[in-house]
Amino acid sequence: MRVLGLMSGTSADGVDAVLAEFEGPQHQPRWRLLERASLSYPDKLAAALIAAGQGRPHTTAELLDLAEAVTEAQAEAARACDPQGRAQLVGCHGQTLWHRPPADQRRGASWQLLQPPLLATLLDRPVVFDFRAADLALGGQGAPLVPLADAALVGRTGGWRAVLNLGGIANLTLIPPATGPDRQHPVLGWDCGPANSLVDLAVAQFSDGDLRFDADGAWARRGRICEPLIQRWLQEAYFLESPPKSTGRELFGQGDLKRRLTELHQNGHSEPADALASLTAFSAAVVAQDLARGPWPRPVELLVAGGGARNTMLIEQLRHRCLGIGLRPLADFGIGDTDREALAFALLAWWHMLGVPGNAPAVTGAKRAAVLGVLALPPGPGAGPA
Repeated sequence: MRVLGLMSGTSADGVDAVLAEFEGPQHQPRWRLLERASLSYPDKLAAALIAAGQGRPHTTAELLDLAEAVTEAQAEAARACDPQGRAQLVGCHGQTLWHRPPADQRRGASWQLLQPPLLATLLDRPVVFDFRAADLALGGQGAPLVPLADAALVGRTGGWRAVLNLGGIANLTLIPPATGPDRQHPVLGWDCGPANSLVDLAVAQFSDGDLRFDADGAWARRGRICEPLIQRWLQEAYFLESPPKSTGRELFGQGDLKRRLTELHQNGHSEPADALASLTAFSAAVVAQDLARGPWPRPVELLVAGGGARNTMLIEQLRHRCLGIGLRPLADFGIGDTDREALAFALLAWWHMLGVPGNAPAVTGAKRAAVLGVLALPPGPGAGPA
């Protein structure tokens, strides 16, 4: 089946789209990535989404307009990726506005902004959406949802293999080896903490909104890293929690940035370049600490994807802090930096149509595995996948 996957992540910078074909065994499918495209959100839309993700009050009319704009942007990205309309199905994550993991006897919830029937109508294709709700209803974190997809798409090797996505949030997948005593171990995964979220917010602040991100880490490279402060930050509650755990802008957003910039200033690192250097190194440090401290075996290789994979300073910091682990781009497996999550949600949509569970209770903490997503059909007789 040909499936179009659409992903707009925590960074709220745009939509990544892939057109993929899946066939064969459900959990180890033969797959081909046929097309890819990326669409940046207009500046006004990106700013509005980031503001909403920081909890800025909006009227219901503003939220309705925002949902419509996001849906139209998803449709535009889909058409750019699949201009001939070859897709038989669409898997769309939507744009996360707020994520609330379960805590203190309170169930979790997550809000992905989208108008699915409108998207199905605009594309004249069935759309699978709302992937997180079933896992949350079963007591899970609702995130991360891509570890099983990572294992299916990348496969196993002789030792433990890790996949790292450097989006707004850094999330890890640990894939057991193909042979040996650990081969029956479940796939693991969790959100480590901030990857690009704090850095991008700081760049926007320091540039008065002229820049969205630190291209290639060039600005940060001119600064000094405040290592003692990074080591103190690593002792904060979230970074010491054991998985399952998930997070987003609700924890690592504008308020968190303000606190960290104040602490940097108090420690003699008040220049923007110093702040960016320290925040970039911090993003690498949270990943390195997670890989080193857990009860899980240390992976033999780390496959890196996401927008942060293009930040060479961030990659250098990862290499420096993850000694003994071989770093490789996920692109070596035919999955580009911005393809990984869009491809994963295409696979999750395919699994939905097959009735295959897409969550991993060992990752999210859900009571059991479940088929993920809800199906929206375009209007008209005979609507459905070909």
